[in-house]
Amino acid sequence: MTDATTARPATASETRTPSSAAGELASRAPSKRQRRRHRVRRLTKRDKIVLALMLGIPTLVELALVWGPAVATVFLSFTNAASASPVKNVGTQNYHYLRTIDPEFWPAVRHNIIWLLVFAIIATPLGMFFAVLLDRGIRGSRVYQSVFFLPVMLSLALIGIIWNVVFNSDFGVVNGFLHDTHLHSPVSWYGPDHDLTAVLIEASWRQAGYVMVLYLAGLKAVDPALREAAALDGANAWQTFWQVVFPVLRPINIVIVVVTVIESLRAFDLVYITNGGTNGLELLSAEITQLIVGPANLVGRGSALGVVLLVISLVPISFFLVQQFRKEKNG
Repeated sequence: MTDATTARPATASETRTPSSAAGELASRAPSKRQRRRHRVRRLTKRDKIVLALMLGIPTLVELALVWGPAVATVFLSFTNAASASPVKNVGTQNYHYLRTIDPEFWPAVRHNIIWLLVFAIIATPLGMFFAVLLDRGIRGSRVYQSVFFLPVMLSLALIGIIWNVVFNSDFGVVNGFLHDTHLHSPVSWYGPDHDLTAVLIEASWRQAGYVMVLYLAGLKAVDPALREAAALDGANAWQTFWQVVFPVLRPINIVIVVVTVIESLRAFDLVYITNGGTNGLELLSAEITQLIVGPANLVGRGSALGVVLLVISLVPISFFLVQQFRKEKNG
């Protein structure tokens, strides 16, 4: 009597011989070439020398040109170092002099604060406005971007020369216009009453282009789906930017805040080119130069002022680093 069920034919896997199974396992095993490819390459003596040079030389340069002078400045700020006297420890006398006696310290602090406010209220919003317009893809945006960014590529000395043609009391463009139109008598733009205003216009012209480039890079990285979703929800262009796009630009905003504070504190070139940082243009950086390089050569007092400027500069830098570390921890 035959079996009711039909016998199922054996599959290829069931009919494999031990030798064929071993061959299949050997084919699945990584080849010698693949094992060699994934093997970690050990550093040779030459590689270690090259790495040591690549890391050591920049580190030595950084220590010699940045941290060495910074530490020396801190030590000199507690001495009476000058051109014609032996170096002696005077404690905090230099800091006391700056706070209570120096007639240019507090005007310099006030002018640096004004510099910061102008950058924060005028230059930065202007740069953001330029970036938003260029991000919308207006006609000739490449040309406008080059025009706005041109001051950033120029040296501050050249910017001072260019604006001297504009604000010069004798042959300046502005005074020529005022004279021809009889709107106002010629103004001494580089005099003690208006020199800070003139130099702030020059500095803002450059700072706005710098901020524009940073914001433009951030806007290009914003996901277009966010704008599309906001448009579907009925948001207009103003609401889309401030409620959707601007919060996404938080990392760029932190960078711009730090850059704005640092740029306002280290402002020096335009001021020194204009009148050497005197007669209404006193700034902390210019006063440091006057104390150390000036006729009095008061290295100790200039170093104390340099330490004050260093401590103030560390505040935005520390804020930026804290934000970055917090972002990496949460990310």
